[in-house]
Formats: sequence, structure tokens, C-alpha cells
Amino acid sequence: MNPAATVARLLALCRKELLIILKDPANRILLVVPIVLQSLVFGYAATYDLKHATYALLDQSHGAASTQLAARLDASGVFERTATLRNEADIAPAIDAQQALAVVHIGPRFDQLLQQGQPAPVQVIVDARNSATANNALAYLAGIVDQFNAQWRRQHGMAGPPVVIDTRAWYNPNLDTRWYMLPALIAALSMIQTLMLTALSVAREREQGTFDQLLVAPYTPTEIMVGKAIPPILVGLAQSAFILLVSVFWFRIPFSGSLAALFAGLLLFTTAIVGVGLSISALSATMQQAMLYAFILIMPLMLLSGLATPVENMPQPMQWFTAVNPLRYGIDLVHRIYLEGSGLAPLWNDTLPLLAISAVTLPLAAWLFRHRLA
Repeated sequence: MNPAATVARLLALCRKELLIILKDPANRILLVVPIVLQSLVFGYAATYDLKHATYALLDQSHGAASTQLAARLDASGVFERTATLRNEADIAPAIDAQQALAVVHIGPRFDQLLQQGQPAPVQVIVDARNSATANNALAYLAGIVDQFNAQWRRQHGMAGPPVVIDTRAWYNPNLDTRWYMLPALIAALSMIQTLMLTALSVAREREQGTFDQLLVAPYTPTEIMVGKAIPPILVGLAQSAFILLVSVFWFRIPFSGSLAALFAGLLLFTTAIVGVGLSISALSATMQQAMLYAFILIMPLMLLSGLATPVENMPQPMQWFTAVNPLRYGIDLVHRIYLEGSGLAPLWNDTLPLLAISAVTLPLAAWLFRHRLA
């Protein structure tokens, strides 16, 4: 065997394959655009740095020391005060409505204890539904309190720490990341499967040559679309139920809400996802195209959902993109029902966007079906 001839044949074969890949304009776009988009999304959205943390202040001391501590929080560049509470009854609504990630409660004897040289407790109540964000916020807040303590010791000669933080974590008392991640996967994993199934449904029929048989059957395009939508919805709900069972019975994460509310919200969520998947399926000529389009879409949906990093930490343009991401609302809905025990009625800020997304994607999918069948 001539080595030179073998190398020449291999080079010719590689050249042919590269020409096949690069000559098609659609392939050139798919080689460049997804990489650019995903690099930008990862670079801007996938940040674990806490840059924006909302907090509410309940200052019952109203002294110079408590005012100084609050001023340090406001000037930190990390914490933004969204509410000044009047009494302890205002704490729960601020946390439940996600108005504040943390509530800083300064008791009535704070200044008096400091002036007497005794440690003064400050209670910090955090929304621990996102345990990673809550831990980051507590770490930043502890650093600010340490700075306050160092200055107070220099000015007053106090030996021990003047201010002591008393932490309360709501909805996840141990700040266990599993309590945040597994309920989120109830929506996230079912989304991946539902999107892939619906994206492949019509493309598979076209590639296998059975789509023409479906067209001559006594079905309207709308009936075909509904028939393609219902099975993935059922599969997505079944997968969500399985992950729920694993979370509750294997990992012992207590379920605080209503099963009826949870699955009603998940039904709305999977319907919105099915609209996206059917639109992809109607646009795709082959299964390979459908899988590629779905894969390109899944990564940004996951990154811009708040699953890995908080939406508030993302640049403002990225936050605008999250507003049309159904997974963002699905994860928040599941967290609030699973951990908080909320009903479906107070979750209008999740259900209304999901309804709006369904109202756009399902008619779009129906129009694409009619257009592609014409």
C-alpha cells in the first residue's frame, strides 16, 4: 500500500465532506449563529455573582447606630431597599410576594444594647426558595456587618462583636440546594422531553413518508395539530409526576402545596411548551433539523430561566428575553406551590405570561401547519 496515495485519498475525502458542509447556506448559518448566540448568553446570563439583592428594612430602634447600619446596606452597591416595614406583620407579605430577598429586622433595644457594650442581635430573614442566592446574600450581608463591627470597635473599644446576625431561612430552613434544584427540575426536565417530542412529531412523519397518509385521512390541520399536542403534554405531566415522587419520597423534600394547583400550573406550562415545539416541527423538513432547532432553543431557555443564576443578576437586555421564556414562569410556579404552599390564584404573575405565550405559539403553530400543508 502506497502511504502517499492513502493520504491523498483521505485528503480528497475530507475536502469533499467539508465542501458538503460549507456549500449549503443553511449549514453555514447553523455553524456560526448558534455558537455566537450561546456564547453571548453564557457570557452575560451565566453569572453567579450577586449584583442585585432586594431587601426590606424593619428598624424598630430608630437610633444612630441602626441608621448607620442601614446606610451601609444601602450604599453597598449590592443591596437595594425595596420596602421599609412598619411592624413584624409586614415581614411575611414582603417575602411571599418576592418583594424582598431578605428582611433585615433591627429590634427596639439595638442602640441601647450597643451603648451598654453588649452584643446587639439583628435578625435576617431570607427567602431560601433559591438557596444559592440566599447564601450569597447572607455572605454579602455578613461582610457589611463585619465592617460595621470593626468601625464600632475602633470608636468604642468594644472587645466582642457588637452586632450578631440571627438568620432565619424561610421555605428551606437548612439552605439545602437540593430543595431548590429538584422542584425546579419538575418543570425543566419535562420541558426538554415535551419540546423534543413535539418538535420531532411532524418531521418524523415527513421523513418516514407517512405524512401523506395522514393528509388523506379525514383530519383537518387543526385536528392533526391537537392530536400531535396531547400525547407530549401527557408525557410531560407523567414525567413531572415521577420527579415529584422522587423529590418527596426519595430525597424527603416536603411538599407544602396542593397537587391540583401544581398539575393545573404544569398543564398550562406544558401547553405553552407544546406550542413552541409544534412551531419548530411545522418548520422542519427533517428530524435532524427539528432536533437541531430544539437543541439551539433548549440551552437559552435553561440559562435564561433563573435555574442556574438569578434573573436579577443578568443584564437588562437579557432580562427582557426572560420575559418570553415559559420555563422562567414554570420554575417559579413550581417553587411557590411546592415550597411555599401557595395556591394557583396568587400566581397570576406566572399564569398570565404562560397564557399569553400559549395564545401566541399555538395559533402560530396552527398557521404554520395550514401554510405548510397548502
